[in-house]
Amino acid sequence: MSASALLLTLLGACVSAPPAPVTRWVGTGDLGLVVERADGRLQVVNTSSRSVLGRIEGLGDLSHASIVYARDGLHAYVFGRDGALSKVNLGERRIVARVQQAGNSIGGAISQDGRLVVAQNYQPGGIKVFDAQTLQPLADIPAEYAPGKFSRVVGLADLPGQRFIYALFDADEIWVADLADPRVPKLQKFRNIGRQPYDALVTPDGRHYIAGLFGEDGLAKIDLWAAEPCVERILGGYGRGQEPLPVFKMPHLRGWAVAGRHAYLPAIGRHEVLVVDTETWREVARIPVQGQPVFVMARPDGRQVWVNFAVPDYDRVQVIDTQTRQIVQTLSPGKAVLHMEFTPRGEAVWISSRDANRVSVIDTASFATLATLDSSSPSGIFFTSRAGKVGL
Repeated sequence: MSASALLLTLLGACVSAPPAPVTRWVGTGDLGLVVERADGRLQVVNTSSRSVLGRIEGLGDLSHASIVYARDGLHAYVFGRDGALSKVNLGERRIVARVQQAGNSIGGAISQDGRLVVAQNYQPGGIKVFDAQTLQPLADIPAEYAPGKFSRVVGLADLPGQRFIYALFDADEIWVADLADPRVPKLQKFRNIGRQPYDALVTPDGRHYIAGLFGEDGLAKIDLWAAEPCVERILGGYGRGQEPLPVFKMPHLRGWAVAGRHAYLPAIGRHEVLVVDTETWREVARIPVQGQPVFVMARPDGRQVWVNFAVPDYDRVQVIDTQTRQIVQTLSPGKAVLHMEFTPRGEAVWISSRDANRVSVIDTASFATLATLDSSSPSGIFFTSRAGKVGL
């Protein structure tokens, strides 16, 4: 065959060959999960297109579910109220691994290097440690604070150096577990920290651990950078002299707000947000709000703080301007607002309204509704940007 004939043959083959399939890749930084608690499933959402990509089924009791992300943002770990721990793949929208690790669980955390996943449990009281790749169990650390007495564990958070910190609700204690060798954990225990620590948080730099106290007005703080860390009491007696109100829903500290040098915290059973100076850890102001705050969350730039409420005001969300410390907007996105999550740079916030069966996407500058997504009894909203943050 002549060279010209060969060239014509090759060109014809190229023309007649079917085109290669085009794959549209979506970066995991665009993605997130919405818990559909009544149906035991997750919605996989795209925060850029404000759309639902699909669902992951078969996750059991998600009535108090929480989620942490692997470093790749592609895999997430789901802690169900029924004690199940599930690893899911957002791209393939499927369960990768699943273990029934406890009878009653309310959350978990992932280690600094992404190799360990830890579940905090009510029943049996304590924490359990798993290999993040396989969910193989590595350690079981009971929260036994007296012979035969086990505490419910709350406020679990990851710390730098393969450590985890958590509070024992029934023991009035805080423990730090060093899991550099997860099969031989080392424990540091802080006792008599205050009555009934119900939730806790770690500051974004990993330095301070702060536990809210249900049994008394005040919080317990530990400076983890100190040569010899100890518990300090802060905001003691903030409700002194006032008749305590019934608590309709426990507030959450995990979504706390930091704006500049100030922290904004929910006051238990009160219609107030407390403003705390993070240099002195003293109260500097109180902001009256619509009802009993549950989540008090800062926009990523710290200019706004968004607040949702317990019943009977749980259809409302209020926005605080941190410069003036004034309410600048009150929204009604739907009955039973359970959670809020800001997009990574804060141009929008996603709000779940359980009883309205929808998620609303709100512009944080204009407060306009950008989108509404149908969702079956939505609760927690978790974006993959959490993968790079401490204490979430």
